[in-house]
Amino acid sequence: MEILNKNVENRGKFYILDNGTEVAKMTYVSAGDTKFIIDHTEVSESYKGKNLGLKLVEAAVNYARTNNLKIIPLCPFARSVFDKRPDFGDVLS
Repeated sequence: MEILNKNVENRGKFYILDNGTEVAKMTYVSAGDTKFIIDHTEVSESYKGKNLGLKLVEAAVNYARTNNLKIIPLCPFARSVFDKRPDFGDVLS
């Protein structure tokens, strides 16, 4: 499995492929030049319980750190991850 990031104009997604099939995704939208909003996280039923959602949030955090961006986690799942992981606080907006 690999985590990829696709960004088109001001929208994007982090997603996980397993043998070429998308099994999880987290969508986001730009909020200006320095922030992005995580608005949805989804994991295929057969992949639930494998921490794929967490891996997507971690990928977003790494992306934000690398690109000096802040994250606004409007997605309830992403919000819950940020609430449980104070080490991600540096990228919260």
